[in-house]
Amino acid sequence: MPKTKPSPRPIEQPSAPRTLNLEATATIHLEAAGTGEGSPLPRFRMVAYTGTPMLVAGWRHPVVLDLAGLAIPSQARPIRFGHDPLSGVGHTDAVRVEDGQLVATGVVSRDTPAAREVVVSAKNGFPWQASVGASVEEFEFVKESQQVLVNGRSLAGPLNVVRKATLGEISFVDLGADGRTSASVAANQNAGDPPVPTETETESTAPEPPPPSPSPAPPTVTADDVRAQALAETNRITTVRRICAGRFHEIEAQAIRDGWDATRTELEVLRATRPRSPAPCGGDAPVTGTVLEAACLLTAKFDGVERAYDPQTLDAAARRFRSGIGLQELLLEAAWANGYTGRNFRDQRTVLRYAFGRGIEAGFSTVDVGGILSNVANKFLLDGFFSVERTWRNVCAVRNVSDFKTVTSYRLVGKDQYEKVPAGGELKHGTLGNETYSNRADTYGLMLSIDRRDVINDDLGAITTVPRKLGRGSGLKINDVFWTAFLDNAAFFTAGAGNFISGATTALGIDGLTAGEVAFLDQVDGDGKPVGVMPAILLVPTALAVTGSQLYKSLELRDNTANAKFPVANPHQGKFRVEVSRYLGNAKYPGFSAKAWYLLAEPTDLPVIEVAFLNGQEAPTIETAEADFNVLGVQMRGFHDFGVALQDPRGGVKAKGEA
Repeated sequence: MPKTKPSPRPIEQPSAPRTLNLEATATIHLEAAGTGEGSPLPRFRMVAYTGTPMLVAGWRHPVVLDLAGLAIPSQARPIRFGHDPLSGVGHTDAVRVEDGQLVATGVVSRDTPAAREVVVSAKNGFPWQASVGASVEEFEFVKESQQVLVNGRSLAGPLNVVRKATLGEISFVDLGADGRTSASVAANQNAGDPPVPTETETESTAPEPPPPSPSPAPPTVTADDVRAQALAETNRITTVRRICAGRFHEIEAQAIRDGWDATRTELEVLRATRPRSPAPCGGDAPVTGTVLEAACLLTAKFDGVERAYDPQTLDAAARRFRSGIGLQELLLEAAWANGYTGRNFRDQRTVLRYAFGRGIEAGFSTVDVGGILSNVANKFLLDGFFSVERTWRNVCAVRNVSDFKTVTSYRLVGKDQYEKVPAGGELKHGTLGNETYSNRADTYGLMLSIDRRDVINDDLGAITTVPRKLGRGSGLKINDVFWTAFLDNAAFFTAGAGNFISGATTALGIDGLTAGEVAFLDQVDGDGKPVGVMPAILLVPTALAVTGSQLYKSLELRDNTANAKFPVANPHQGKFRVEVSRYLGNAKYPGFSAKAWYLLAEPTDLPVIEVAFLNGQEAPTIETAEADFNVLGVQMRGFHDFGVALQDPRGGVKAKGEA
């Protein structure tokens, strides 16, 4: 049957905002406040983000923040009202990730109208919600019909996954993006009493997220502590404004908003005031790294470049590099931006050193050519990766692992059937059983180089051809590992286990497929009872692709021989999704067969085979750097962390297809 080429999932650089606000539920616990100077201030506790996708202004598709990649600069983060820097409410004293959610606790320490509004409204029972303000550093677009594992949940595209972000501030909002939630509020209570939640109403039958785990009692914050923190913050803002001197308004605003110290602010001001070498094209202003990336992709005629960059960036790249950008020109532009004063590419070693931020002013580089090459190469890497067969992805389960240790799974065995509850309401304990299935991720990789000849020849195609090769190599390797493990199944599919049938009657056809379906449905668990999982996938080699397609699509299958049987209706029409792999019949793989076929359950129900990816990264990674001292050029390395293992034999049936 024809094979559809899946769409790649690159790290996008579209015109979406580089900041995002994700709304969730806030819970304020108000302690009884006395009138003395040292009386405790009102405290709050909030689920600042639930870890689920939400619609965010400025983003075309839903956004989910990967909490594993969220950087928390400090436990003391500002709390605001509606993300307004002038409407401070207080600060946090603890920010942590619990059960796939971002939880924050803190104190209402600001003496502002916004702070008073939050406290008074909370006492009156107003259901405040929370919104996280974060700066986006890297995000991934998940195409429609693709799955991704984020925050312990399997999510379907289309959506944006923010892989790396830095927490800025958290705000109280009156209405968040998730309108189904409302906050429980405790007001007018005695210190130490648990909060009394108000009733919540939802418009959805979706299950509520689990309550956060109880946290230890937060430390007591006195008025002296609050005044000291407020004084330190005032001094920091004063220092930032003195350094910016009323000239660098954008840097000043970002420094105050993101909590920069004097050193970070001075560095950004120094970068902004550094003299630039004149650009080679007359009086044009120096280009940015994003413009250089867009110019590379425009020159290479990359499909989809208009979706990866905003119109202003594409226009700047097209006007600056009308006839396209060469590899030498790219390296020179980066070197000039980083302080190189030469006018040509004659001193190649020096140009490369400056381009990669290793010149005289390496610490103040403004354009990272390594990052540019990596971003450009990544798109062509994925193009190569998705160009090879991807049938394995449609028949396996996918696991996210956080390290290279062996992980263990339990399947449908043991006492997992409900028991009748006797009088008194005591429930009996179930067991996981003894049958376990393991998997482990390993690292596979390869390094290729763009050597001195490519640089001298000004061959931009080198940074498209090399990553395509690396991507294709990764795609071929995962196929090789997957199908080697799958076809090594002589001890996995056996007649004794009830998941293997053989004989001339098992040739793929109506009768053979019927026999395979019966064998699948007759499988039992460890207690001898039906497994209860339905077959869904017909996996065949290329030699049986047409027959499999006929069985799936045709309403009738006529036989004009003398032994024809009627009626001619196809009982399996539309039953089993057909997947075809060229590896099943390839003689290079032990266990191959051009006649054997498989009937499998959906991998989300009961997987026969599983692929584990480190940190959920299903695509390979490419990195670019200046070559070693003894090599003049640029080197690229691609690597991929994954593991493959057979899982539950009850998830499929193998038919030999012959005697």
